[in-house]
Amino acid sequence: MEVSGVETPLCYSARVNLRSKRIGVLMGGLSGEREVSLRSGENCYQALFSLGYDVVRIDALRDVAQRLVEEQVEVAFLALHGRFGEDGTIQGLLELMDIPYTGSGVLASALGMNKIASKKVARESGIPTPDYCEIGRLEPASEAAARVVAALGLPVMVKPVEEGSSLGVVKCKEQAELAACLEEGRTVFGRVFVEAYVAGVEITVGVIERGGRPLSLPILELIPHNEFYDYQAKYTHGMTDFIIPARLAPGVYGEAERLAVAVFEAIGCRGYARVDFMVAGDGTPHFTEVNTLPGMTDLSDLPAQAKAAGISYAELVELILLGAVAHPGPDGKDCS
Repeated sequence: MEVSGVETPLCYSARVNLRSKRIGVLMGGLSGEREVSLRSGENCYQALFSLGYDVVRIDALRDVAQRLVEEQVEVAFLALHGRFGEDGTIQGLLELMDIPYTGSGVLASALGMNKIASKKVARESGIPTPDYCEIGRLEPASEAAARVVAALGLPVMVKPVEEGSSLGVVKCKEQAELAACLEEGRTVFGRVFVEAYVAGVEITVGVIERGGRPLSLPILELIPHNEFYDYQAKYTHGMTDFIIPARLAPGVYGEAERLAVAVFEAIGCRGYARVDFMVAGDGTPHFTEVNTLPGMTDLSDLPAQAKAAGISYAELVELILLGAVAHPGPDGKDCS
């Protein structure tokens, strides 16, 4: 990825314009990823403050609209994760309030948050993704488990349909265990589905827009100390080994880059995102999920990938902020 070069007049104009704006970093929120979001948001706040922006912290609780008005926020920097922040909800509110915001729009955010919807879009776009079974809300767990084993075999991955940070993800090796996980998952998360387990190399590919074009960042290979890259492995120092660039054959590496950009475009992402894959033994990258508001903590993947591309944390945050001016407003005009 090309990261150096002379700044374009558009970037310079956008930066000058944003210097006069009140930037609100939206963080925290109501999801199960609240603590991670607070960490992401604080890092982003500090980066923007160090760059001289007029910036304020906004905890995106149920009074978020009132807080945005009280703080006279003119541009929203979204550091939210999970429900009500990454699912199109806050994006819709900001559009109603005519406040430009970072990251993807309403539809792409909703699609990206819903793992089944994003898999269907990917598959229709010719992007490989692991086979899966949807689980009915009222389907008896024992019957669902038997159906899944017949269709996918074992082991399998049970996942909430709409959660991030690997919350609620469980690897099941026995049918009885699967039935119990389905029952518990529906109780805690509402909707779950089951995905075929792909043995191989776990990778994640950051994608950012430069000059209106989505470009992939260096690919990160993840080697969790747990059985898979779960919540603990993601956010506990020393629980995962990170290798960048990923140890993939050149052809496989290039295909993963291509597919990451293809997912970004198929979902309709804007600004930046992170796309996760399992690379099977035959070298095929299988898309598992897209993160439209990737984590920005000290242990998060996207900042590590940006660093490998020669982009500092503060530069990455500013790049994300500059993307906010590219969003069309409710009247169809550019927010810049």
